[in-house]
Amino acid sequence: MDGPDLARAYYRRIDEGAYDGLGDLLADGFRHVRPDRTIEGRGAFVRFMRDERPVPDTTHRVGTLYVDDDRVAVEGRLVRTDGGELFGFVDTFRFDADRIATVRTYTD
Repeated sequence: MDGPDLARAYYRRIDEGAYDGLGDLLADGFRHVRPDRTIEGRGAFVRFMRDERPVPDTTHRVGTLYVDDDRVAVEGRLVRTDGGELFGFVDTFRFDADRIATVRTYTD
């Protein structure tokens, strides 16, 4: 998969609760930098998404993907499964070969 495909698969697997498949997309030294915390490591991130998210029943509505060489940025909205909007986000992705190495999240 290329960068845009990896980014789309990342959201799809989170939204579907496909956590084993999510882990397969991430590099060994994966890092997620969020406004409220930084999560270091593929296992820690998968565990957070599976067991520790403050609002687990959500869907990522991906709007626009921006691609620049080996980097991808995604603009979208996070919504509850009942349709209520939580916030807008921009995630920037960096890759290590065919895996996601870093996601940095910005929210409004």
